[in-house]
Amino acid sequence: MFSGLELTLFLLGAAVLGVVAFRMMHLPPMLGYLVVGIIIGPHGLGFAEDNETTHALAEFGVVFLMFSIGLEFSLNKLSAMRHIVFGLGVAQVVLTIAVTMVFGWGLVYLLPQFADISWQAAFALGGALTMSSTAIVSKLLTERLELETEHGRRILGVLLFQDLALVPLLIIVPALARNTGNLMVTLGWAVTKAIVVLALLLFFGQKLMRGWFKIVVKRRSQELFMLNLLLITLGAAWITEKAGLSLALGAFIAGMLISETEYRHQVEEDIKSFRDVLLGLFFITVGMLLNVHVMLEHWALVLMLLTGPVLLKFGLIAALAKLFGASTGVALRTGLALAQAGEFGFVLLNQVSGLQLIDPVLIQAILASMVLSMLAAPFILAKSDAIVMKLSANEWMLQSLALTQLATRTMNAQKHVIIAGFGRSGQSLARLLEEEGIPYHALEMDPELVQDARNGGANVSYGDAARRESLVAAGINRAAALVVTYASTPSALKVLHHAGELAPDLPVIVRSYDDADLDKLLAAGATEVVPESLEGSLMLASHALVMLGVPLRRVVHRVQEARDERYASLRGYFHGVGDLPDDNEGLNVRLQSVTLIDGASAIGHTLAELDLPGQCGAEVAMLRRAKLRVDMHNDIVLQGGDIVVLRATSENILKAEKQLLSK
Repeated sequence: MFSGLELTLFLLGAAVLGVVAFRMMHLPPMLGYLVVGIIIGPHGLGFAEDNETTHALAEFGVVFLMFSIGLEFSLNKLSAMRHIVFGLGVAQVVLTIAVTMVFGWGLVYLLPQFADISWQAAFALGGALTMSSTAIVSKLLTERLELETEHGRRILGVLLFQDLALVPLLIIVPALARNTGNLMVTLGWAVTKAIVVLALLLFFGQKLMRGWFKIVVKRRSQELFMLNLLLITLGAAWITEKAGLSLALGAFIAGMLISETEYRHQVEEDIKSFRDVLLGLFFITVGMLLNVHVMLEHWALVLMLLTGPVLLKFGLIAALAKLFGASTGVALRTGLALAQAGEFGFVLLNQVSGLQLIDPVLIQAILASMVLSMLAAPFILAKSDAIVMKLSANEWMLQSLALTQLATRTMNAQKHVIIAGFGRSGQSLARLLEEEGIPYHALEMDPELVQDARNGGANVSYGDAARRESLVAAGINRAAALVVTYASTPSALKVLHHAGELAPDLPVIVRSYDDADLDKLLAAGATEVVPESLEGSLMLASHALVMLGVPLRRVVHRVQEARDERYASLRGYFHGVGDLPDDNEGLNVRLQSVTLIDGASAIGHTLAELDLPGQCGAEVAMLRRAKLRVDMHNDIVLQGGDIVVLRATSENILKAEKQLLSK
């Protein structure tokens, strides 16, 4: 039996291993948490128990997730997407609940052993199954560059309403469970309490929040700001819990209140780490609930509950999207993305289980089917294009027509520039090319942007530059250059792969955020890589030098010199506390100063003898002696007190430090 601290440490350790494994497979971390929970839980290897400690950790995860959603709840955003959110979103939630209730009653006749499924239980199940995974779908859409596509906006609109629908469902489900005869009185009392609490929090909270945050911020203490944030989040959750509502509802309201202040973005950054860690523990506890033995014993039921709801949601959402004006292809893609279960479905399912509305064995089967559907979601989205092509001849015709139209527009183009992406950078490039009389044609995935830009006279077509067919239709064999204007390394690598096969001699210029993937992109065939952070630094430095009286010719020469050496002198920087590691941290080059203390092994040796680049993969970027910069050469002898500035990855810097300082 673990203590609270031991259990927390064990869960954290297991979570780290699970997330590492799933990130290596390029799968969402949430799936790693679920699998870890299944393996270590009481129904798996039995290392962790499903007890009050794990439930408390899980509840805190939901609290911070709801708080984050409250921060994202913007009336302006809601207004802009109102037709999708309150049209397609409402229809999806209401009809899914209704069809699930009918399905639940049918289950009674198919499985008499679960004959105690009441209409209240069927309603609660409908609420759980109507949810889709915001975390998985939004991440996959971002990676596939589909957030701004027509189907991407519809998917996000439905997900937004599902998140909002959770709030009334968290109020209604417990009210239904407590029903002792007069349902309307029970629901009326629950709604009245909710209205009173919400009115008090929103009215008084709105008045107090902005002023109170100003007082806290004026103290200029990050620690105080964080403490205040936790106090407000957990305090609002406590108020709603005392009112007989849910902790998550209070956290959602707290997020809404803060979203109306100017401190929203700072709060979002500060709370992110708490949310992600605690939400991960929540998914581990969900996995711990899954009884693998019950799943194997009732595999036919699990399979039915997996395929039934997934196919139902897919068909229902696709039909509704079509009804609300989407093309067949867009409707099918929307249905495929939203067919799986979601994290909030687990929240409602836990509530259903705690209220003892449904037989525990059936709960286990439903839980297993939901987990499996989420595990399948990344693979379904990865194959969505192929599935849509097979299901819709019209979609195949539209794709072919789009490529034909693209090929027709570029048929007479010679020595033109293909611009991949027509955002701000792509449009700026297009204007400069027009002024120089150089022809171009742009490929863009946002249909509305394409339409607006074409109406304005731009040579742009709907198409994905990462697809071989689009590049062929755009006339890559006749082009003078290809420019990737969006900073997405995975997509850029696909473009470079196809360009290398179709036109090996074509110059390809690629944009990136920084120098983390510079070498990878160059190795993949990029002629030039433009890291915007380093280019921004160059422009800032050049303006400053000119303002300080440095001759313009010398400034231009220094800038060109930095570009010619592939930004070698600018790559890497001294990391600070605010520089959080990202997914490419292992590739990021950084700078670090090493002082040669008395007795260091490097003293008396030349840089050539040490051979740090060959031995450790680290380059000496700078050498200082008596606080003055020293002109470096291989024969310079290092002395005690010298400061050697190394440029390398974190791992190679450690190796070089050891070689310089070991005695």
